[in-house]
Amino acid sequence: MQETSRYFMELAYDGTKYHGWQKQPQSISVQEVIEDGLKKMLRENIRIQGAGRTDTGVHAAFMVAHFNYDGELDLEHLIYRLNRWIPKDIAIYDIRPVQETAHARFHATKRSYEYHFLLRPDPFQVNQAYVLFRKPDFKLMEQAASILLDYKDFESFSRVNTDVKTFICDLTEARFEYKDHKVIFHITANRFLRNMVRAIVGTLLEIGYGKRTVESMHDIIASKDRGQAGASAAASGLFLTKIEYPKELFL
Repeated sequence: MQETSRYFMELAYDGTKYHGWQKQPQSISVQEVIEDGLKKMLRENIRIQGAGRTDTGVHAAFMVAHFNYDGELDLEHLIYRLNRWIPKDIAIYDIRPVQETAHARFHATKRSYEYHFLLRPDPFQVNQAYVLFRKPDFKLMEQAASILLDYKDFESFSRVNTDVKTFICDLTEARFEYKDHKVIFHITANRFLRNMVRAIVGTLLEIGYGKRTVESMHDIIASKDRGQAGASAAASGLFLTKIEYPKELFL
């Protein structure tokens, strides 16, 4: 009987053409495409478990998923074959053996997202950023973003009717970076709620456009009511960029 081994797959994808990460009955997803590729390469059904679930149109510059396989694998050759077969908007970077109990989602200790704004249209980033045709006051948005670091409960920015047991997240970063005609919002936490980053960005934009005050961020968070926060920002500007794990998980 062959021994079952567990692997972490590191990958990236442009989410424009996909209905999110998670496999769905009637819509194409990133998970489905990769699982179809593994089935073709390994001639058996392989299920992968992602570190999170990005929504329709959201991108991942870095995603991790785990899977099990019975027997030996030539990992370098498998990566090569997968990248030749899957669509070019998905890329497999690495496949690494891990402890048999390692879990891509539950063992992640930190996750980082970026939200990309463009201050002018750019035909080369039409699906990878959100164009601001009218510039908001980013100084106000910076002040409001810093308030987020004073709180732990982010139910106000969570998708309603979600199945999570807690809305507590430990945020360690919420800042803006300026690069020519691009502005990038960086946010890092141990975990994120469904739709959380887009809801935060949408709220920050309303503050930047003067529709809300900086101080209103306190009231929004205290309300624990998604209806009190701003509308979700467009999916096209959001990227999952980093996931961290304890070193001892890797063999």
